[in-house]
Amino acid sequence: MNWLRRRIWEPLVALLKTGLSPRSLAWSVAVGLALGVFPMLGATTLLCVGAGLVFRLSQPAIQVVNYLVYPLQLALLVPFIRMGDWLFGVQPLPLSLSAILASLKADTLGTIVTFWTKIWHACVVWALLALPLMILLALALRPVFETVARSLQEESA
Repeated sequence: MNWLRRRIWEPLVALLKTGLSPRSLAWSVAVGLALGVFPMLGATTLLCVGAGLVFRLSQPAIQVVNYLVYPLQLALLVPFIRMGDWLFGVQPLPLSLSAILASLKADTLGTIVTFWTKIWHACVVWALLALPLMILLALALRPVFETVARSLQEESA
């Protein structure tokens, strides 16, 4: 718990102390989490930067959450792919490293196209799940951060 407090909670509270609004912080955290689990490896940092710029959110908060959820992104990759297979009614492929390497050796271009399609399907599933959950998370976090901001104002008064 001490690690979570030092690495997550205290940096977020520090952002409130700098004048970031609770609303902006709630949306920054929610966007960082939602985009941080996007099933296309290597794309999340740029997506977070873009979303932060477009919606004028806190880049530090978005990126902290984005980097913290990286293990979750990896853990959700296969479930997103499997849900994409189900959603689009396609045959699931074995996703073991040996099966992927054998497939690449047998038909490199075909394997790349197949996996690109699987990732695209996973991205659709992500959009259907993560985006509504992001909105709910932002709405749930806002009162928490408002309470913290009020207590910070009372401490400084």
